[in-house]
Amino acid sequence: MANKDGEGLAQLGGSSAIPASPAEAKLERIDNPHDDVDYVARFTCPEFTSLCPVTGQPDFAHLVIDYVPGPYLVESKSLKLYFHSFRNHGAFHEDCTVGIAKRLIETLEPKWLRIGGYWYPRGGIPIDVFYQTGDVPAGVHVPDAGVAPYRGRG
Repeated sequence: MANKDGEGLAQLGGSSAIPASPAEAKLERIDNPHDDVDYVARFTCPEFTSLCPVTGQPDFAHLVIDYVPGPYLVESKSLKLYFHSFRNHGAFHEDCTVGIAKRLIETLEPKWLRIGGYWYPRGGIPIDVFYQTGDVPAGVHVPDAGVAPYRGRG
């Protein structure tokens, strides 16, 4: 774990290999310097890639993650490397989306988190997966995810 100045971060500021799997990826966190107020942090990954566990074909998604930080913030380079670790990982859309949420919750201990996995169609069917931890904390503005319902995403 790192403090608010980033001391103790292993991946930031240097060369880092893409982890071989999500289980091997190290999500790093830093102290939340504004843990006295509730606010939303958003991460968007418009080119998320994983593999179908049955066919080995690539699956693509647009991920939107919103969270109200508790004591910690996710370090963004470690999050990027974590996302990249799915490129050779076989898992269904639901498993990827909910698994990412659970890993972030375990690492960050957020007050609230939601993830939207907007998966591009294969076989003619887009699959969108949504998960959140509960009600949005009072007084917090959470903007629309900004991803249109499927009509040829883009």
